Amino acid sequence: MSSNIGEQVKITIFGQSHSEAIGVVIDGLPPGEEIDLERVRAFMQRRAPGQNAYSTPRKEADEARILSGLFEGKTCGAPLCAMIENTNTRSKDYERDIPRPGHADYTAMEKYNGANDYRGGGHFSGRLTAPLCFAGAVCMQILERRGIYIGAHIAQIAEVKDVPFPPCDLERAVLQHTASASFPTLSEEAGEQMQAVIAAARAEGDSVGGIVEGAVIGLPVGVGEPMFDSMESCLSKLLFSIPAVKGVEFGAGFAVAGMRGSENNDAFYYDGEGLVRTKTNRHGGILGGISSGMPVLVRAAFKPTPSIAKEQDSISFLNAEACKLQVKGRHDPCIVPRAVPVVEAALALGVLDLLCVAGLAEREF
Repeated sequence: MSSNIGEQVKITIFGQSHSEAIGVVIDGLPPGEEIDLERVRAFMQRRAPGQNAYSTPRKEADEARILSGLFEGKTCGAPLCAMIENTNTRSKDYERDIPRPGHADYTAMEKYNGANDYRGGGHFSGRLTAPLCFAGAVCMQILERRGIYIGAHIAQIAEVKDVPFPPCDLERAVLQHTASASFPTLSEEAGEQMQAVIAAARAEGDSVGGIVEGAVIGLPVGVGEPMFDSMESCLSKLLFSIPAVKGVEFGAGFAVAGMRGSENNDAFYYDGEGLVRTKTNRHGGILGGISSGMPVLVRAAFKPTPSIAKEQDSISFLNAEACKLQVKGRHDPCIVPRAVPVVEAALALGVLDLLCVAGLAEREF
């Protein structure tokens, strides 16, 4: 089923944008892991709507109610199930007859013979990233006990770019900085320019897209498999499951197409502790689908929010003719700032699952 993913750590996400609740079931978590629910709540608030001028005015508390899987504050071996109520829906803003350009309205109607929940995009909505963030926040705490840390920042909004993560010597403090920032960029100046671009698009009834760069540090050598279970394959599937992601690249990514081998290859050396490292990191911490011990670097490209105030061309299913559409509802002029923790969550889920598959989940690195 399309709402399930994972080999050892399996998750199932349920609900729709305007159903009574959404949620997640996580099976296969290592038992006896203490979960700090206040930290989980703080992580989810980074994604929550209605908190600033560049996000949708829809306000949701995103308070996760734990139904099972925790006992005395620790994972107990049973599936961990969390439910999040939808409390601020406006279903009247949506209609079945006219599909919104850039959305799944048309394809969902065809696939499900018109039985799909079209309100707010149903289960195609970005609202479903809330339970994804809950699952990711839980996995991040488990990974941190093993010395593995994950973070992300806004790499680009429209044409404005942030400085990239240091490719070889990325420290935890840098990841913590972006996690605590009100606007998650490394450069404050770039962040201010990005916010101005978002504000301009909103004033014009339009939207902008961008890129989120994520990183994993502390991952040991040897995680991942060749071919179909490579680190790139597994992480990409999770990242492409985030609504609006249209591109994923690792390390130097598409830029390698313009390089020679002598430019792209990362030379090996022994560091002061006798560990094998590379002088550069164009491979993004993954060689042959397997972690190399260098920081894993990945970028996800997000399309502009398809729900815009500008009048657009569409069709009427009922009348079988062309028509005009002006989208109603409350929408982000740019989803990228709220997508930063979602990328972190997806990486955490993938990394913990791969770690368990490799039989390394019980080790500390």
